[in-house]
Amino acid sequence: MSKNLIKAATDVREKAYAPYSKFHVGAAIRTPSGAIYVGCNVENAAYPEGTCAEAGAIAAMCAAGEYEILEVAVIAGGNRPVPPCGGCRQKLSEFANGDVAVTMVAAEGGQDVTTVASLLPGAFSLAYLEAGITVSDS
Repeated sequence: MSKNLIKAATDVREKAYAPYSKFHVGAAIRTPSGAIYVGCNVENAAYPEGTCAEAGAIAAMCAAGEYEILEVAVIAGGNRPVPPCGGCRQKLSEFANGDVAVTMVAAEGGQDVTTVASLLPGAFSLAYLEAGITVSDS
């Protein structure tokens, strides 16, 4: 894991907008070009309408014209690493191979490394959609 990636996630976490939960999250992703894209969580009063840090980093990556993730770092508050939410696990799986490392860091100490496939072993993929497979087919 690149220390630069963890630092980028840590730095952007400071910019998170979390007035309701006070739970600040930062994410950074590295692409094949070597570029690092960051995102932080942004809450609003309609809780489900907020934006996750990982989703923000992915949006920045796509806005720059890149569509492949080689490495992920996520940092959140507390003394234990927090994995990405289910929606972000799916988003990560659409842009990263299953063996891509996801480093989860706790702001007050602690770090864990896993893979995209371990976070979401049953991810949906474009291959399923293109094959016309639906939930009722399984």
